[in-house]
Amino acid sequence: MTTTGEEHARALTGPWWWARWRSAVLDGGLALLSAVECAAEGVPFAREAGIPVSAGVVFGLIAGAVLLVRRKWPIAVVLVAIAVTPAEMGFLMGVVGLYTLASCELPRRVIGALSGMSLLGTAVVTFVRVRQDMARGDLTLGDWFLPFAAVTTSLGLTAPPVLLGLYVGARRRLMESLRERADSLERELQLLAERAEERAEWARNEERTRIAREMHDVVAHRVSLMVVHAAALQAVARKDPEKAVRNAALVGDMGRQALTELREMLGVLRAGGDAVRRPSGVPLVAVGEAAEAAASRAAVASEAVEGPCLSELEELVGQSAAAGMVVDLSVEGEVRPYPAEVEQTAYRVVQEALTNVHKHAAGAKTYVRLAHRVSEIAMQVENEPPPEPASASSAGLPSGGNGLVGMRERVVALGGVFVSGPTDAGGFRVSAVIPAA
Repeated sequence: MTTTGEEHARALTGPWWWARWRSAVLDGGLALLSAVECAAEGVPFAREAGIPVSAGVVFGLIAGAVLLVRRKWPIAVVLVAIAVTPAEMGFLMGVVGLYTLASCELPRRVIGALSGMSLLGTAVVTFVRVRQDMARGDLTLGDWFLPFAAVTTSLGLTAPPVLLGLYVGARRRLMESLRERADSLERELQLLAERAEERAEWARNEERTRIAREMHDVVAHRVSLMVVHAAALQAVARKDPEKAVRNAALVGDMGRQALTELREMLGVLRAGGDAVRRPSGVPLVAVGEAAEAAASRAAVASEAVEGPCLSELEELVGQSAAAGMVVDLSVEGEVRPYPAEVEQTAYRVVQEALTNVHKHAAGAKTYVRLAHRVSEIAMQVENEPPPEPASASSAGLPSGGNGLVGMRERVVALGGVFVSGPTDAGGFRVSAVIPAA
């Protein structure tokens, strides 16, 4: 809520129909002044009417005290002021009543009718009183003064309070409208802030998932090959020193490649964190910037790191063959370039499938097929049953169970189809089809 809205809510603390105690005190003071005025004017009225003076004073006190309810019943106050106009009393009550009437949210025809009645009543009473004075000789002006005095007096007692009341009422309504619009805008901004926080949280979750998938693809394959080569190195270290040296060199190459890819990813993450760490004094702006930065961080990272491509697929298969896997690669169709994310996803699918063969079916013959079609690219990695049941765990490779999930997420994100499962022969097959566009 805005500051004006808070002040408006705190203002409703007065007694009865008053919004504030200050308003109640003001109306009480005006009613007291009006009662004193009407009581004083009731003395000459009682003498002229031939009634007891005390009756005129009491009548004036009661009539003047009606001003106390001007905010609750402004029409009643104006009607009482019009009724006592012939007695030449209640001028303060008439002026304040007309002002209150014009400033209230009443139909304009009601305000115009009561103002016209007050104007007409004041003009008639003034005309009669001035004519009586001229007849007694108290005034020696010409006949032109009668209408002039009547019109001037009636306009002077009616027009200013009505015009001022209309202005104050219009200004009050404008302020209330602005306050409501400010409160509505504040609520909309809060809603936008909540939505921005939700988008930022969604973007952070998506980025965490992407980073976890990338880390899994980068580390799992390289480390799996390193473990396989290390196990082979341990087995042949004494029997075949030359093969042990080759395996040691392969382990070193795998480790250096894994470190290089990890450095690239960590460098992008560090650069992305520095880019969004901007100070801001406005919380809502900070939320918007965080949401925008989090939503675009994945795109920035993918553009900053040059991922693997299909041209490196032979090298990937060669690494698995060097680790002792019997793997056959076949490519169908015309080789052509694809978008970077398509090539990277296809590469990662084959990479993860080969890693799973190393983990769960060591020594099994594996077939890698890649088909370049008109509007899509298809890949399939299928392995036969392992030659020995115990060979799957001979290298001691752990499995986190996220490989197939990560492959499916990658392929589905590009609008493709991913299928995996055991074959009738006892092996395992991974298939994926990705749109080329």
